[in-house]
Amino acid sequence: MNVILKMFYKKIKFALLDFKYIFLAYIKYVVLNIDNDKTFEKIKNKRKMIVMQTPLHGNLGDQAIAYAEKKFLTENFNDIVYLEVSFEDVIKKAKNIKKSLRPGDIIFIHGGGNMGDMYLLEEQIRRFIVKFYKNTPIISFPQTISFSKSYTGNKELNKTKKIYLNNKNLLLIARESISFEEMKKHFGAKKVLFTPDIVLSLNEKSDTRREGILTCFRNDEEKALNGIFKKELINQLKKKYNKVSISDTVINKKITNDNREKELNKIWNEIKGSEVVITDRLHGMIFCAITNTPCIVFKNFNHKIICSYNDWLKDNTFINFIDTHDIKDTKQIISIVEDIRNNQNFKESGSQEKFHPLINYVENVKVN
Repeated sequence: MNVILKMFYKKIKFALLDFKYIFLAYIKYVVLNIDNDKTFEKIKNKRKMIVMQTPLHGNLGDQAIAYAEKKFLTENFNDIVYLEVSFEDVIKKAKNIKKSLRPGDIIFIHGGGNMGDMYLLEEQIRRFIVKFYKNTPIISFPQTISFSKSYTGNKELNKTKKIYLNNKNLLLIARESISFEEMKKHFGAKKVLFTPDIVLSLNEKSDTRREGILTCFRNDEEKALNGIFKKELINQLKKKYNKVSISDTVINKKITNDNREKELNKIWNEIKGSEVVITDRLHGMIFCAITNTPCIVFKNFNHKIICSYNDWLKDNTFINFIDTHDIKDTKQIISIVEDIRNNQNFKESGSQEKFHPLINYVENVKVN
């Protein structure tokens, strides 16, 4: 009973925080209209690609998505003005952005794994964008959709369906096959494309001396690995290898467009300097893919890792996927680490061509 009460209290707490954010943002937008930024007014006659809902928090997976989104747009479409609107500024800047829009402009929504009821505030802001800019082409960068089967999950899915289906200018992109099928089922096949996570459009490979083992484990709601197992595995690794580093793709730091690349290079250099990375994070696996780093990746609580691996990365022989149900003991993992260290003849499979459908779609957006 105590566990149920704690879960209920947690849901109420987050619901109140969500309401507080939406309410304050609404006051700023409707009543006060506090936004002295003249950026959009100055470029209203230029063609714009605006990425909205980018993060300021320290999740380096989300930050890598924002970095890749910017690079993807600026490198593939050099006749445009690129602009970024952080999650916190979406509602605040809405009026000024809308006034600046012209034919040919495109609004992009930050990609990731938050289309669902687990990160509900993210979904609520995405709904606002889809509803408020319904006369402008909107493209949601590659996402995982994951609404729970609970009463709340079904209720929130229906809210999302109502808003998304009412926007004829919306394109969704699924980053793995289960999300692709789910999105087609709920929103219609014409509204959905299928590409990898946008971070897989990056190439961060370099010749770097590699030494030791790096672990990168999560400690949140998405974890599937047993905490005791992780602790025992790290202890065994430290007994066998001289250098074992413990890292994470989440840091306690505010990250903006100004310091994003610097912080990403820190984690990428850590990964590139390791012989083997052991992780249960999707972007831990993806960072290994874009740096050509041997990797052992464990399944997480939902489908995003296993599907991303099977859809896009299984032909990269330096990435080893392990279902948590198949783990016998830590010795099994140590044995795989040894096999990887003794075999450096890896096969690599590129992902850049998988983004051609998105490039083609953007190129066909009418400018006049």
